[in-house]
Amino acid sequence: MLKKCTIIYNQPGEGALEDELDVLEQADHIAAHLAELGIEVARKGFTSDFLNEMSALVAEKPDFVFNLVESISNKGELNYFVPALLNVNSIPYSGNPHDAIFLTTSKVIASRMMKLAGIRTAEFLFPSEFKKLVPGKRYIIKPIWEDGSLGITSDSVFYYEPGYEEKFRGLSDSHWFIEEFIDGREFNLSMLAGPEGPEIMPTAEIVFVGYDESRPRIIDFKAKWEMDTFEYENTVRDFPGEKLSRGLENSLRETAMKCWQLFGLRGYARVDMRADSNENVFVVEVNANPCISPEGGFVSATKQGNYKFTEVLSRIINDLNR
Repeated sequence: MLKKCTIIYNQPGEGALEDELDVLEQADHIAAHLAELGIEVARKGFTSDFLNEMSALVAEKPDFVFNLVESISNKGELNYFVPALLNVNSIPYSGNPHDAIFLTTSKVIASRMMKLAGIRTAEFLFPSEFKKLVPGKRYIIKPIWEDGSLGITSDSVFYYEPGYEEKFRGLSDSHWFIEEFIDGREFNLSMLAGPEGPEIMPTAEIVFVGYDESRPRIIDFKAKWEMDTFEYENTVRDFPGEKLSRGLENSLRETAMKCWQLFGLRGYARVDMRADSNENVFVVEVNANPCISPEGGFVSATKQGNYKFTEVLSRIINDLNR
């Protein structure tokens, strides 16, 4: 019987922005509901001293860990270190295994894997390959390893013309890539483990209200985190239900399920997709261990699916990595 849980998370540094501080709200939300399930909860923040922090965690002997670590020292590419160490020390933990976290955090590796599996993603190249960019074509430049729209602004979307490459010439291929921009509708499908396999929650659509041609329809950093901005106020989550065509709904769900199986996802996940004018579905990002704050997309989708948060946590706990 699981009675003791330690919630672990990346400890926000001094002067941390909202995207980092959000993990503390997630920890509060989870702790309150684990207590409702009769589980004793402790918390531990992880920093660049994660090896010593892991040793202290091992000594505490929790029955399991709820893993909210999204980065180490604000570096997304290191987020799989902690679940790997949990594996080494045989501590059960929530959410996705370390290999799934690594593979999906790298948007480049994930895109290559999906293409090989027959899952549509936008074509991409690296900044050093700018000579392959097609004049007049629309692109978006993204960080490879970061989530939460970190590093993405309205200027990230551009029509390429010769000379534009000066704006990203200094960006490294190890941390940035350039993707063809899919100008279409955006959808999020949240997935929750269950006794019969993963269950897909009701489809969410991101609606860009009042966006004209001067504003690219994307969820940039402002839209996600900066209150009192046009982007934040006018990027709205909707659950279209039967307003979606049957064909598009099926394509979204089939694609999400293929992603779960391809990456060996567990516990919970969210797949972000865009559909072009012909309802062709492209995966934008696979989010292993997505944000689980009260107002976030994943929890909103589970509410739409009529799940209480204690039920969601029970499903996740029943699918621990052991």
